[in-house]
Amino acid sequence: MKKKRILIKYGGNAMTSDELKKEIAAVIAQISGAGTEVVLVHGGGPFINKALEAAGIASEFFDGQRYTSTDALAHIEKALKGEVNGALVGLLNRSGLKAVGLSGKDGMMVTAEKRWHIRLEDDNEVRTDIGHVGNVISVDPLLINLMLSNGYIPVIACIASDTAGNDYNINADMLAGHIAAALKADEYIVLTDVDGLFRNFPDPDSLISEIGLSELPDLYRDVVRGGMIPKVQSCEIAVKGGVGRAVMLNGTKPAQIKELVLQNTATGTAIIR
Repeated sequence: MKKKRILIKYGGNAMTSDELKKEIAAVIAQISGAGTEVVLVHGGGPFINKALEAAGIASEFFDGQRYTSTDALAHIEKALKGEVNGALVGLLNRSGLKAVGLSGKDGMMVTAEKRWHIRLEDDNEVRTDIGHVGNVISVDPLLINLMLSNGYIPVIACIASDTAGNDYNINADMLAGHIAAALKADEYIVLTDVDGLFRNFPDPDSLISEIGLSELPDLYRDVVRGGMIPKVQSCEIAVKGGVGRAVMLNGTKPAQIKELVLQNTATGTAIIR
């Protein structure tokens, strides 16, 4: 019997609260114990900020995209792989699981290319170099599949390389969406700090429980703002790529993950075909 496969994009307050981290690890252990294959993809904004500040490197942003110099990338990679990834792997292992820390670089799992910041100026496209920031070009799921088939939980940091071996910091939401699509996951779960998407935030009655791909253009125009944009875009990538459904859940309420995966309880915002 084919096992259910889910990918969780881990982030938000669930990443910085020790209590929430323990609760989520316990939930993942329950889900895995019930026969579900689990993959985690993470970023680490607060940890990156702390690492760069400690190194005396100022952060410069272009529409939310961090300029990443070669020096900054070295510190970002240390924070993501050495601190965040290692801590998550240890936490999951202490919960009785077999977690393995990876990044998109490992086994050339993810192929990236340089990303440019693009803006329109007098109807002309102006490109700005933002350093070692990348876009996902392709994902080879072989290494992840090998891990899953042998009972391991891959924990993947958002660093990847291009075909020439240049390294890039990748938006973790976008990386997660592409990997979920490559794995043809049954569900792609994005953890946020709110209960889902709202037409009139924070009115609880305006929660969007389900929305189809054809409705997303209106959503981008009228509802989605700021940091929610890449999260919705990643859901769109995943569903278009063959994922059963993408669901945005509140990561501060770990029980929602268990209810969704094990009980199929409608919670958060589901994005479907």
